[in-house]
Amino acid sequence: MQEAPLPDPALLKELLQYKMPFGKHKDMLIADLPVSYLEWFQRQGFPAGKLGMLLSTMYEIKINGLESLLYRLRKMG
Repeated sequence: MQEAPLPDPALLKELLQYKMPFGKHKDMLIADLPVSYLEWFQRQGFPAGKLGMLLSTMYEIKINGLESLLYRLRKMG
């Protein structure tokens, strides 16, 4: 059985720094968005570009219970 690849630390850091630029949760960090909001985007379609990639990554992290990856980065700095 093959181990899953480790996520890119730079990408994880971006989730802790990048803020939602519009909508109901404007100015909230992507990492802090509620899972229900990410699920809505998953159903409607994620936006194009970097924002969509970050939102879809955060969606996968939350639905797979991997938020501990971000917790460790938050503690580090």
